[in-house]
Amino acid sequence: MSDKPAILICSHGSREPRAVEEFGLVARALEARLPDQMVASGYLEFAKPTISESLDKLVKQGATEVWALPGMLFAAMHMKTDIPAELDAFGKKHPGLTIRFGGELGLDWRMLEAAKARIETALGAADEAFGKVSRKDTLLVVVGRGTSDPDANGNIAKVARMLWDVMGFGWVEAGFSGLAQPTADVVMLRELQRDAFRRVVVFPYFLFTGILVDRIYDWAEAVADRFPEVQIVKVPYLRDHPRVIETFMERLHDIARDETGSADRLAQYRAWKQAGEPLEGEPWMKKQFDDHHEHAHGGCGCGGHGHAHAEVVAAEPAHEGCCGGARAHEEDHECCGGHGHMHAEAEEHECCGGHGHAEEEHECCGGHGHHHEDVAEHEHAHAHGGCGCGGKH
Repeated sequence: MSDKPAILICSHGSREPRAVEEFGLVARALEARLPDQMVASGYLEFAKPTISESLDKLVKQGATEVWALPGMLFAAMHMKTDIPAELDAFGKKHPGLTIRFGGELGLDWRMLEAAKARIETALGAADEAFGKVSRKDTLLVVVGRGTSDPDANGNIAKVARMLWDVMGFGWVEAGFSGLAQPTADVVMLRELQRDAFRRVVVFPYFLFTGILVDRIYDWAEAVADRFPEVQIVKVPYLRDHPRVIETFMERLHDIARDETGSADRLAQYRAWKQAGEPLEGEPWMKKQFDDHHEHAHGGCGCGGHGHAHAEVVAAEPAHEGCCGGARAHEEDHECCGGHGHMHAEAEEHECCGGHGHAEEEHECCGGHGHHHEDVAEHEHAHAHGGCGCGGKH
């Protein structure tokens, strides 16, 4: 029996054995950092032991106080409702037990470092295998799970923007694997149809693998089929990256300090960005659009996002764990999860979250219609003016 609180890491659970195994890596990493405390893990559903079963085991081992940590990136229904309900129900049956519930991993500079490190490693492997591609010729797509909770969905957009601010990619978009729009396949196809990116970096912002991560990688391979001249880089998800484990430890420290999320977890990020210093030792690649472009942007207010390239790099055969392969693909198939996509001769396409638009009236700028003589050649074919599109066309 220890006089220190026991630690319970709570997860949703999965029918996918690989996801359960990877969640166990986090539990073991925390056990190694907390040798004097009992550490257990439990699941809401689909896996054993359940949260209640793990709590019962800790009580039988002598625990009188349990600090519960949600193994969640952001706070959505499971974090806000389901796990607290499980903990509350168990606590009512054991009045002598104190249970304290910690915060989700959330928007934290450590998580951004973990994400950046995963992306940099994948880019290094792609550069070595296929040759370097300029960051400005690269699209970053950050993919979240997608929920019915607008806060959780909005946080994916924040992660995408923050990574773009410090990594120097030509552009970034956030997409989802389900329950929220736009889905990642739609995002990739939409962006490649209107900008000549030579590389697309697909990053699932997930803790563990599962059906949804597999779906994202399948979409990436399908896009590689559709655009064989573009290199597709599939980035590994976060898993038990050391910075992720550090974030879990910080959430435990939050409980010890009796903080409920009011701490500024991004202060270090903002300080680094203002100072122009690196996250992990290498210089930040600041966005500069003054050169490396073949056309002037004038005063359109587009932020310099437009691209025009005389040639693109052909994708090589698939590189294990990194890049999608280049394979012949028919012109009019539905390659990405059943979503229709724009073709040069099609009367309608679904490039904007599943909405069909007539060729003459393309609504991919947040609902603004634009006239194009030829949809396939609409990149920068019209003035940006005050359409509010941010120069993304």
